[in-house]
Amino acid sequence: MIYYTQLIFIKPGKESSFHFFEDQVLPLLSHHNGELVYRIRPSISSVVTTTLGHPYEIHLVTFADRKSFEGYRDDPQRLKHMHLKDESVERIMLVEGNAL
Repeated sequence: MIYYTQLIFIKPGKESSFHFFEDQVLPLLSHHNGELVYRIRPSISSVVTTTLGHPYEIHLVTFADRKSFEGYRDDPQRLKHMHLKDESVERIMLVEGNAL
């Protein structure tokens, strides 16, 4: 099992485009042995300290293996909606890891 954590920073006023993108691509996870474990939208007051800024959402996703992740990343159905991500996301920090 491999884990991916994303800190997602959204462009101001682009929340609707981001939500539509997520609505299209998150259901594809299960087709690639993936699971959305957490999808968190933290309030500003919940961030104690940061040098990165305030993320709009934090995702924790699992995949059976790296090949499954790559299958999701490269899924043609996901790729056809990437313009929505490009339009709405300022930046993403992606962290790959394993459970200890």
